[in-house]
Amino acid sequence: MKYDVVVVGGRIGGSVSSLFASRDDVDVLMIEKRQEIGTPVQCAEGTTLSTFKILDMKPSRRFINSYIEGATVYAPDGRALDLEEVTGRNFLDGAGYEGYILDRKVFDKHLAIQAAKAGTDIMMKTTVKDLIRKEGKVCGVVAKHLGKIMEIKADVVIAADGVESNMTRLAGLTSPNQPRDIGSCAQLELVGLDIDPYRLNFYFGRKIAPGGYLWMFPKGEDTVNVGLGVRSNKKTAYQYLNQFISRFDDVTPVELNIGGVPLSGPIDRTYSDGFLVVGDAAGQVDPVTGGGIHTTAFCAKVAGQVAAEAAKKEDTSADVLKKYDDIWRERFGKNLEISLKYRNAADKLTDKDMNALAEFLEKNKMENLSKISAIKFLGKHPNLLKLIKDFL
Repeated sequence: MKYDVVVVGGRIGGSVSSLFASRDDVDVLMIEKRQEIGTPVQCAEGTTLSTFKILDMKPSRRFINSYIEGATVYAPDGRALDLEEVTGRNFLDGAGYEGYILDRKVFDKHLAIQAAKAGTDIMMKTTVKDLIRKEGKVCGVVAKHLGKIMEIKADVVIAADGVESNMTRLAGLTSPNQPRDIGSCAQLELVGLDIDPYRLNFYFGRKIAPGGYLWMFPKGEDTVNVGLGVRSNKKTAYQYLNQFISRFDDVTPVELNIGGVPLSGPIDRTYSDGFLVVGDAAGQVDPVTGGGIHTTAFCAKVAGQVAAEAAKKEDTSADVLKKYDDIWRERFGKNLEISLKYRNAADKLTDKDMNALAEFLEKNKMENLSKISAIKFLGKHPNLLKLIKDFL
């Protein structure tokens, strides 16, 4: 069995890579280990208009549960800050409806269907056991499909197999993740929780979500994704989540999802001879928010295009495939680097620090913030001042 491009993983990264490679008129196979694309959901399901612009798609009610116009942040002491008021601008896209809560089960399958329509072959219930190499170059995969072991040759292999990527380790691009590099996440889809259907809610505090934060994303008609990400060995993410939702009466869970998200920034190299990496497997995730749908969409699109171009030119060397790494890092590399610095600084903030900062921002909107008031505030909070200096 031989393909120009083999993509391992059928989520957004895999389907988008497959879609754009197929559109460039090469033979593509996408391999998915589960029996259904889109499940289980391992995402809060929020994104912005930029995702659809990257994919050359229009938002559709088929896979959008709700439209988002703003966000509220809660400090550890319960103080609520509307981000639009504090910053003086909308933190989302600013074009029509600002953000979207997806139905990832439908959206992911929609992308896979589009890839199939473009010519991608899809093999479900298949796991990749090893890479095929020739003279050090990746040239295919060894896969197990319904109990049968098979070799599938390819000019380029694209790894889109998630946070616990086995492919990147097989390719020698990463070592096993350390606990500090992964955020442990748990999410419940709850029915009966009454919140503003057009706003996101974020909660911070070491008692609520140590080393992370809690989110509430409305999905319409009294249905809300409530989840959190933590980096703590005291309790599990699920225990922290249950602790939080115990404050609400008459809510009913209809779905539970547990997983992890990479928070240490991108891996050093996302390419080698005959091999590319996209999405969570590449660490293309914001280290502060844990979000990565639009980043993954862009990187996967470029990966598919570069892989197809290389296959058609019959040169899939690392020198050629490096083009993918150069393009996506030019677009997102600096932002992810800065975000990692923010996360490292935020790790050192106490609840007292966060409460003080929230109180200051509540009284001093950022658009009207004066240097004098900022200096006075930081003079009273040396820990925050030190963190700012370390960051700069």
